[in-house]
Amino acid sequence: MWWYVDAISDDGKHGITIIAFVGSVFSPYYAWANQKAPADPDNYCCINVAIYTPGKKRWAMTERKKAAMYRDTNHFSVGPSDLSWDGEKLSIRVNERSLPFAQKISGKITVYPQGLFNYSVPLDAGQKHRWGPISPVSRVEVNLENPEIKWSGHAYLDSNEGDEGIHQPFKDWDWARATLKDGSTAVIYDVREKSGQENLLLLRFTTTGTVETFTEIPRQLLPLSFWRIQGQLRSQTPVKLIQSLEDTPFYTRSMVSANWLGEPVHAMHETLNIPRFSSPIVRWMLPWRMPRLPIL
Repeated sequence: MWWYVDAISDDGKHGITIIAFVGSVFSPYYAWANQKAPADPDNYCCINVAIYTPGKKRWAMTERKKAAMYRDTNHFSVGPSDLSWDGEKLSIRVNERSLPFAQKISGKITVYPQGLFNYSVPLDAGQKHRWGPISPVSRVEVNLENPEIKWSGHAYLDSNEGDEGIHQPFKDWDWARATLKDGSTAVIYDVREKSGQENLLLLRFTTTGTVETFTEIPRQLLPLSFWRIQGQLRSQTPVKLIQSLEDTPFYTRSMVSANWLGEPVHAMHETLNIPRFSSPIVRWMLPWRMPRLPIL
């Protein structure tokens, strides 16, 4: 299971993503452990932090054992970083080291939901993987000491959970979200399974708490990434890459321009290629970006 936050500053110059994992789906250690017998997901936890500020980009994803994790209804901590919910806001305190140069990432991110959604939908035909936006329409305040960054903007919060590894049913997917002119958030989840089944979600989450579907629109291709990942995005006009945020052998994250519901949008977009992720070569590469601490 994971909880995902992304945020973009009002001026469009800064971005941040935070993903809190229990049983990290991208962990090579968790994958290796599950080859022998079902592994305890609580023993493979981490809080991933990625900062996208010109000249201050940093990325951390340090995995820790069960003894370094605590969670209850309103709190989740892994090592020195934690998330807490007080009924009105989500407070995230981070204290991590980025790779590859062990630069410090510390400070606080506060997410203020402008509406909570009790909404969940399966992503696969077997209904073993579920996605649900918790607060797709939110505000955020970012106050970091290391690196020194302060800004406010709009944010998005969701969660994913599964009863099996993502490599079981999925081949790849494209996901994107964007804020519309009226303040609502549109989300597109375009999923392809190994069986050939395709599952498409086109949803708009309004500021009044309603969920609406919108008409299917064609896929548009994005430029091939450095690692030859072919991203694509549903759009009524050709899409344009604004900024590449992450470019890895199996995953890309980008800011892109598109047209949804008849209006131009700047969307946060990701492409995940499962066969690449499952490759033994890629899994042996991952510890360089995703270290696992042998102690707390």
